[in-house]
Amino acid sequence: MKLPRNHYRPLAIGAPEPLRELPVKAERMIHFVPPHLEKVRAKVPDLISQVDILLGNLEDAIPAESKEAARSGFIELARANDFGDTGLWTRINALNSPWMLDDVVQIVEAVGDKLDVIMLPKVEGVWDIHYLDQLLAQLEARHGLTKPILIHAILETAEGVNNVEAIASASPRMHGMSLGPADLAASRAMKTTRVGGGHPGYAVLPDPAEGTVRTAVQQDLWHYTIARMVDACAANGIKAFYGPFGDFSDADACEQQFRNAFLMGCAGAWSLHPNQIDIAKRVFSPDPEEVKMAVRILDAMPDGTGAVMIDGKMQDDATWKQAKVIVDLARLVARKDPDLASRYDL
Repeated sequence: MKLPRNHYRPLAIGAPEPLRELPVKAERMIHFVPPHLEKVRAKVPDLISQVDILLGNLEDAIPAESKEAARSGFIELARANDFGDTGLWTRINALNSPWMLDDVVQIVEAVGDKLDVIMLPKVEGVWDIHYLDQLLAQLEARHGLTKPILIHAILETAEGVNNVEAIASASPRMHGMSLGPADLAASRAMKTTRVGGGHPGYAVLPDPAEGTVRTAVQQDLWHYTIARMVDACAANGIKAFYGPFGDFSDADACEQQFRNAFLMGCAGAWSLHPNQIDIAKRVFSPDPEEVKMAVRILDAMPDGTGAVMIDGKMQDDATWKQAKVIVDLARLVARKDPDLASRYDL
């Protein structure tokens, strides 16, 4: 067991010190791009202003024969663009793949000074985080990086869910976690081929009553796992994210799934198609009317203690904390989104 005083020491001589607090940024969507496609790379300058995080995907959905092209394409787009307040991430290949080591070594050497986060797929336990943590420290020291590259874990195996609390606290590099529903479904032997979302077969019936028709109500396959992930992340000061929603043609279902995740505590979700960017912006940005109400609560209780009545409803220190979550998020979103900034009037 590592001594507490050593937790924030660099893991390699010359590596930057680990962060004690995560950077404070709006991260409503992690927008995936396949960097091996030249036509996609050409769109990156326009995408930068539209998204909170741009991620170059090297893993699933990239054909085996295109893995090296995706890696070099990511390096090219990272070098060619100024990302400003937009986060630059990459999802590398899994630790047991033949591409992972070159992904990390080549990308850190070429664009480590611009890279914010590495997304690590199929994390099963702390050992996966510890390996990448040590490797990144060695590469940061070798290439003279001045800020640490963070790690974002994807929760997509039964073993990973079983170890979720330990993974969340594995390293100061931990940025957060995302739900990976497709691989997790396969790991659990779940009987679904959907990528995220509900399933019509996963439902409940009301109790029988004479003269009524019993209508099944579809339930959320992922509620339990999201709740565990959110608790593990919140307890360790890192962020939880909903992962992919694979049906690009069903915007309503995507929005509902994102909204469920937002209400449960997720900071954002993946956008795999351009039409999901605006959905994520809409869902993971506080509603202006909620922000106004939250401001009223904070103004009525400046020190966060006591109790007041607003519009006939009691507000106390617990609702003050809830209001502060809403207002703090609104301020972050306002820095990135001028239209919402004017509507929030903060």
